[in-house]
Amino acid sequence: MELEFESRYEINRTVEFIISKSFSRIALQFPDELLKESTKVVSALKSKTRLLTDREVRFFVMADTTYGSCCIDEVGALHIDADCVVHYGQTCLSPTSVLPAFFVFGKAPMNVSSCVKHLIDYASQSDKPIMILYGLEYAHMIPHIREELGLSKTESHQLKFSVANVLCSFISPSKDPRESMEHPRPYCDSLSSSRNYRMGGLTWDLPEGSKIEDYLLFWIGSDSSAFANVVLTFNGCDIVRYDAEDDSLVTEFYQQRRILQRRYYLVEKAKDANIVGILVGTLGVAGYLHMIHHMQALISAAGKKSYILAMGRPNPAKLANFPECDVFIYISCAQTALLDSKEFMSPVITPFEANLAFSRGSEWTGAYLMQFQDVINSVKLESEAHSESEEPRFSFFQGGYVEDHKTNDQAKNGEEDTGETMALVQIAEKALQLKGNDHNLLTKQTTAKSGPEYFLSRAYRGLEINSDNTSPEPYIVGRSGKASGYKHE
Repeated sequence: MELEFESRYEINRTVEFIISKSFSRIALQFPDELLKESTKVVSALKSKTRLLTDREVRFFVMADTTYGSCCIDEVGALHIDADCVVHYGQTCLSPTSVLPAFFVFGKAPMNVSSCVKHLIDYASQSDKPIMILYGLEYAHMIPHIREELGLSKTESHQLKFSVANVLCSFISPSKDPRESMEHPRPYCDSLSSSRNYRMGGLTWDLPEGSKIEDYLLFWIGSDSSAFANVVLTFNGCDIVRYDAEDDSLVTEFYQQRRILQRRYYLVEKAKDANIVGILVGTLGVAGYLHMIHHMQALISAAGKKSYILAMGRPNPAKLANFPECDVFIYISCAQTALLDSKEFMSPVITPFEANLAFSRGSEWTGAYLMQFQDVINSVKLESEAHSESEEPRFSFFQGGYVEDHKTNDQAKNGEEDTGETMALVQIAEKALQLKGNDHNLLTKQTTAKSGPEYFLSRAYRGLEINSDNTSPEPYIVGRSGKASGYKHE
């Protein structure tokens, strides 16, 4: 049992990494489901390091991360002055900004023979070559799958299989955040001799002249966020998923395909937004600040107002405190960016969807991008002269042509900052105005001169708000008894 535990959490490999880098303060990041094993892991690491080095090595356990547990919690690690972070469990392998990180993916069990049998049986029904992708928790089984496929090639009429490789198990931060943003790119220059793809911690190459749409994607793992990214990004490919826990093959992804339809609906809805909230969903992924600045420039060029909000993991209750915002943009890693906002008051979209919504003339070609660098490269901000001459666009939600308001006049008059504040005040005012059965406004609040002044006076006034008589009225005794039969009945 002890050897199995050390193998599952890769104790020896972790200690070798720590000693080779001469680290002395190590932050161990666990997801909630693995937190119960943290004390055993720390004890095993301490005992191993004492045997191999005389230098004191201290370990700190981190849990309950501010954002997604798949990302490195650099903020928490910096609070304890850690030299590096050892991450356990599911990860997005997003590049870090400050600290180096070492990853322990875990080792999920799987019936290799059954998996290969399902793979060969399904591949025999298709003429397409097979690209095998997998969750990182099954990376330790890939050598066995390669071996099984090597023995079965002659028996399966020399079917062509390709297997993706794990990108890395150690990440060192880049000095230039924009350079490290290019680390997880799913696409590369099409002029190169081969196309390299990187996604979810995996990397694979396609030969010259081949396209990813020519392949059948065979995913090994659960229906996780990593798999959802594969379905969205490669929505033009045939995809099959092998569920290792149930030992079954899943070929229908109707629900996953419907996600694309809803995302397109959110893009159209975001086009009518006037005030946009930028949700900071990560403080550790390299390039997140550059992406925030890019979103600000994009929103400003579209003539809309933006506000940056940092609140940890978003939920309907948190975002309901900002009724002024018509839409939110969630800046986070690829595996947590797809936030289901059906229960939210305002939709939550990804940076790629914001590019589609706020870049005039852009059309969705079917491609779906999740990585920061690809999103930035996918659009170029239009010049001010060109944007002024744009014609009105058609709004599906308003049922007619609309013009986007620009802030040029405000900037010329030196009132841009005041205009931004008053726009927030006016939208929030509309959210609190009461309406009667005839849909006419019953009250019109006085215009506040500043945001703080407005929010201090914001209150619910009740239904009787038109009476000019302020003298006290005599009280009236109401009915008493039960609803089924009052006393006077």
